[in-house]
Amino acid sequence: MKKTVILFIMLCVTAVYAKYSATIRPINKYTKQRMIEGKTWRKNCPVDTDDLRYIRLKHRNFYRSERMGEIIVHKDVAAEVVEIFRELYEIGYPIRQMRLVSDFRGSDYRSIEADNTSAFNCRPISTGGKKWSKHAYGKAIDINPIENPFVNKRGHIAHRESYKYQKRSHQNSSFADKAMLIRKDKAIKIFEKYGWKWGGDFSPYKDYQHFAK
Repeated sequence: MKKTVILFIMLCVTAVYAKYSATIRPINKYTKQRMIEGKTWRKNCPVDTDDLRYIRLKHRNFYRSERMGEIIVHKDVAAEVVEIFRELYEIGYPIRQMRLVSDFRGSDYRSIEADNTSAFNCRPISTGGKKWSKHAYGKAIDINPIENPFVNKRGHIAHRESYKYQKRSHQNSSFADKAMLIRKDKAIKIFEKYGWKWGGDFSPYKDYQHFAK
């Protein structure tokens, strides 16, 4: 009986901490179809949808209010992702929006253009080659990607709106400025507490939006 209860909690859990709330659910047939049509999952992907979890969670946005966002991650990290975003919520870290990359037809570029925080996307690594990205396993999260751009070794940024954030220092109290991730920020420490590595430490390129387990 005890094992059955634990299994149920792992498959479908609702967490409520003060005003924060989150749900973890298996990928149902409707979400799976959404992923297929949105070109974020196909049969040759390195993980099956049975190994993924759909999460809805509350987050603070850029407009002095709160929204429910959605994200898909690997089942092995789902519970800690809920905890990470609970802690981000508690420190007031803002997230512009959280939608599945399926809403952008699987295009990482278009998702970034929308400043969308996301996780699972069955795609190769962004630096080229055929190796699967950590996103293809549901074990990477890109957070506020306009404010936290990918910068190649030559200093190039693919997204025009991100150039204003090329200088990595907090300048004011705006939500966009608070969203910018800098090494000593509490948000980075929260991810690292759970064993996630930050792309801002990468070399020779920088991936400030990226956290991976």
